[in-house]
Amino acid sequence: MRPLWLHFPNDPKAVECGDQYLWGKSVLVAPVVEKGATTRRVYLPASDWYDFWTGERLEGGREISRPVDLETMPLYVRAGSIVPLGPVKQFVDEKVDGPLSISIYPGADASFLLYEDDGISFNYRKGDWTGIQMTWNDARRTLHLQLANGSRMLSPEPRPIVAQLAKATRSVMFKGEPVEVPF
Repeated sequence: MRPLWLHFPNDPKAVECGDQYLWGKSVLVAPVVEKGATTRRVYLPASDWYDFWTGERLEGGREISRPVDLETMPLYVRAGSIVPLGPVKQFVDEKVDGPLSISIYPGADASFLLYEDDGISFNYRKGDWTGIQMTWNDARRTLHLQLANGSRMLSPEPRPIVAQLAKATRSVMFKGEPVEVPF
């Protein structure tokens, strides 16, 4: 959790905003804390943002009013972000069969390093870890995947990945070699 002022120190409204925060550097969280609230005022700092739930693209640098209910917390993802979403694991040793699912939010170039190790030992010190470097080129509308320096493929090998950009979905089998995924 990061306060808005950490990433937007020159934005007075972001600096004084105490009831929102960033999850990482890409996801803006606006908790609803008012009993019986049906709307929530949300400040979106300068940038383009996507409503996580609807996919609607919004211009930042302004305050918006968003309808709310008990089931949906307002979440906004900054344009130029890659967000891993699954598969969901409830605990470290849980075996999951599903592919790695990522969402791409266009509007700027983006990069993300997905780090994985066994979660139970110190074997990462011996090089037993996988880093998948993901790079989004917004102008070319391509996702580039490659192993991060110093990492190697761990089980499961190869790794199925499903990338989503708006309504377009691409599936790729990542085997440790660089691969381009066009959208």
